[in-house]
Amino acid sequence: MLNARTVSFSELPPPPAVRLGQDEPVVRVRPPGPASRTWLTRLARTAAPMGPKADGGPKRGIVADVPPWTVVYATATGSNVLDVDGNRYVDLVAGFGALLLGHGHPRVLKALELQSSRLLMALGDVYPADARIALSERLAALHVDPHAKVILGQSGADAVTAALKTAQLATGRPGVVAFAGAYHGLSYAPLSACGFRESYREPFAAQLSPHVRFVPYPAEDLDASLEGVRSHLARGDVGAVLLEPILGRGGCIVPPEGFAAEVGRLCQEAGALLIADEIWTGLGRSGKLLAAGRDGHFPDIVCLGKGLGGGLPISACIGRGDVMAAWRQEHEVVHTTTFTGAPLPCTTALATLDVLSKERLPARAAEVGARWLATLHARLASTNVRARGAGFMIGIDVGRAGGGSRLMHRLLERGYLTSTGGTDRSVLVLTPPLNIAEDLLEGFTEALLDALEPS
Repeated sequence: MLNARTVSFSELPPPPAVRLGQDEPVVRVRPPGPASRTWLTRLARTAAPMGPKADGGPKRGIVADVPPWTVVYATATGSNVLDVDGNRYVDLVAGFGALLLGHGHPRVLKALELQSSRLLMALGDVYPADARIALSERLAALHVDPHAKVILGQSGADAVTAALKTAQLATGRPGVVAFAGAYHGLSYAPLSACGFRESYREPFAAQLSPHVRFVPYPAEDLDASLEGVRSHLARGDVGAVLLEPILGRGGCIVPPEGFAAEVGRLCQEAGALLIADEIWTGLGRSGKLLAAGRDGHFPDIVCLGKGLGGGLPISACIGRGDVMAAWRQEHEVVHTTTFTGAPLPCTTALATLDVLSKERLPARAAEVGARWLATLHARLASTNVRARGAGFMIGIDVGRAGGGSRLMHRLLERGYLTSTGGTDRSVLVLTPPLNIAEDLLEGFTEALLDALEPS
């Protein structure tokens, strides 16, 4: 044992690093606790009732009957969330994957503080803010085309809409090939191409584009998927193929190697554009800054969203210069909103890109994510449950409809926030912050195995 009277401070081991927001879960009250129930009852009085009808009766409010998997957030730091009942959770959802740096990263908060004292709003495309211009330069540099151009938006759906509009302008063809199980947002343009769940599209079918055709996403059978793409492109009316490099909400499915490159080659031959929806996979989530181009073919257009703003809403459509030039029409055509390019999210986006680069978080997600996935494979080997994914984009496939939802509820009671995926909610989806402490992942793995035990 060290003797403080005879050992100099220089010889003592350094103090442990401060780990704000990297604590193990503490569940004081079984969720949802009484405070959460009170807040949720208030919400149900005013929130539009979305979700299935209950037992054939009238539609429920979002939380009218306070289901056992709902809590109300109060505060959050790093990888931890506290609910209004004082329960502390480890956040493995991170804003549906949007909080790449966790909650309240100091660099993002500082950028937000400084910008909020300078300028809250500019005048869109008329008199842009300096932050907007700086961000557009950084984003354009992510594309392999040195002449790439950027359209900013406020959500991932905005970015996909801008990409589909660009394809129409550039090719003059209305057709779009999309993939079963894919999710691109719920505003009208991306909803037309949303293969995630038929019930999302069906009520609005009369107002959606009739020019979208779906092919299977290649979980294993690459040939069937490529043949579908090839067949639709051969009709000559397809302007774009829209794909996720890794299927996100559809269940964290990594396609066979060469999938995107071959789709890109088919598009090139047919005169169509390849649009990569990187709203989930982009900016390090999949273990690379961009998942697109990992197999040798960079897409014509890349869509970013979710994590770009560090917690604030912003998105981007980044396209080849010659493709984006199609926006210059004989008569004025624009794609913008009042808050497009607002200074606050542009500034936090710049801070997010800085942290991703400085802390090498995409590489960390690849390394730690691979180690975590290998551990999950080993620990789940004796069960019927399987893990898959890339980087910090992991799916736990329970193999039963609704199994992911039930597992999510059991993990909430153990202090872990997760989400579900797969068209039948059979997959538990894990998208933690890229800087989460590795021992928290180890703790989750133990909780997962416990939650899988029959109750």
